[in-house]
Amino acid sequence: MKLAKVIGTVVATKKSEKLQNLAILMIQPLDKKLQPVGEAIAAVDVVQAGPGEIVYYTLAREAAFALPEPDVPVDAAITGIVDRVQLEDKGINDRQRIFGKNG
Repeated sequence: MKLAKVIGTVVATKKSEKLQNLAILMIQPLDKKLQPVGEAIAAVDVVQAGPGEIVYYTLAREAAFALPEPDVPVDAAITGIVDRVQLEDKGINDRQRIFGKNG
């Protein structure tokens, strides 16, 4: 799963007929620590994400599968809105997590 933050919108006066009712948003890809990485991407929004939200997205041919008609000319699609990110500490085993560091 690829995470990104919505950083803006794209206004298109003309676009494919199959994209008429879909917004195009600018997203900034994020690394595992939710820090910006790489360049911003224009992505079709199928989940009605808003500015500042953390989203997950799909690239390449798979992006078109998220749309009502899969033969749409898109390279990126926002496919979900993230409610929470919880990272596990790989240095702590399950017993330590449950019973404390000395458990």
